Amino acid sequence: MVITTWRADASPTFFLDTKSTRNTPAYLPISSNNNGLKVSYHNNEDVSRYHFGTRHPMKPFRLMLTDHLVLGYGLHEKMDFYKTRPATEEEILQFHSEDYIDFLQRVTPENKNEFEGVWSKFNIGDDCPIFDGIYDYCSIYAGGSLDASRKLIAGQSDIAINWSGGLHHAKKFEASGFCYVNDIVLGILNLLRYHPRVLYIDIDLHHGDGVQEAFYSTDRVMTLSFHKYNGEFFPGTGNFEEIGTGLGTHHSLNVPLRDGIDDFSYIQLFRSIVDPVINTYRPTAIVLQCGADSLGCDRLGCFNLNIRAHGECVRFVKSFGLPMMVVGGGGYTPRNVSRAWAYETSVLLDVELDPTLPAEIPFLNYFGPDFNLHPNLAGKVDNRNTRKYLEGVRARVLEQLRYLNGAPSVQMQVAPPDIEGFLEEEEERLQEEHESRNDVRNEWETKDRARTGELYA
Repeated sequence: MVITTWRADASPTFFLDTKSTRNTPAYLPISSNNNGLKVSYHNNEDVSRYHFGTRHPMKPFRLMLTDHLVLGYGLHEKMDFYKTRPATEEEILQFHSEDYIDFLQRVTPENKNEFEGVWSKFNIGDDCPIFDGIYDYCSIYAGGSLDASRKLIAGQSDIAINWSGGLHHAKKFEASGFCYVNDIVLGILNLLRYHPRVLYIDIDLHHGDGVQEAFYSTDRVMTLSFHKYNGEFFPGTGNFEEIGTGLGTHHSLNVPLRDGIDDFSYIQLFRSIVDPVINTYRPTAIVLQCGADSLGCDRLGCFNLNIRAHGECVRFVKSFGLPMMVVGGGGYTPRNVSRAWAYETSVLLDVELDPTLPAEIPFLNYFGPDFNLHPNLAGKVDNRNTRKYLEGVRARVLEQLRYLNGAPSVQMQVAPPDIEGFLEEEEERLQEEHESRNDVRNEWETKDRARTGELYA
């Protein structure tokens, strides 16, 4: 018997043709089945076709770039892919006022001067201009978040992604900060029909003021926002003192940061706050806003975060195994926004992407000259977040958790209660709880002093 052995210099007997190479996904699975999690991607390609204006920093075509990367890497094969319908007027009116929505439906660039008398009322201007199809644009991205929330409620998805959503500044009666309809609030209101408690986490550069304001007086939603704050930076809110009111007191948490925070500091701070928040509040669902203007080199940004660090926040929230709705948000350097959201899609799918971008995606030249998923975005801004400052931030935020006696109990209803009001007897109950918690406050302070420096341990 003659046995022929393989030699290192032997000619290969199997070749991949061009078609095989092209159809090979550019990712490696980290786990065999993503721990059994069902991930869905909610998309309507029409949303990327709208245009705020030549000089406006908001560029919806960043969503088209994101979709091309997701498809180019073959990630669509690992999740459910839904084309979403626009939100109906009735659905949008679950939060927004009728006169405001009527205005968005009727106004156009051609007739906008006829509505000049209400521009200031609805906060229309340079940040929030009138453009062709403005209402259709809003209904499309809002429809994506509503569809994502429905899939979570039905148990069809464990993680539902809508990168076109995340427009967290929009208010009940007006537009704000490039945002017209608050899809996040609509999605959370839908989740509250089934989930007793929802935690909203925001890692956009800007404070998630619209979501905080909407749920400021309820304990069924806790908002946690990491953002730049100096009292002047848009939207000018998000300091420690904004803690909620009535039943919602101590359910609005803000993490005000200074310019230039780096990967290590941000991740350590994020983990050290999110972990106790989740374990104390015990939400039954999480909504995570992944605004990409917190990346380094963003057109409107001032942080030093790389894409991996931004994605590490997504990975950490995912690790708690709770139903998640993941939405986009800010981000004004489109090539980096799309890189980040494609990468974070892979994080949610538990797969590792080839750092070299797929060669056959449309608009590949837009990602030059490096054509890499992870360009270096750090070090462009001086880091003004000292260790002492960040430890103080963490202590101030966690201070609010002392007032929470575990998760609030909720009488489940067909529809969520009025988010702008609360019953008198519930207010009295809350006051009694606050008084009892003051008795243990000194004990908490003693424990915290003993853990000085834990943030960087």
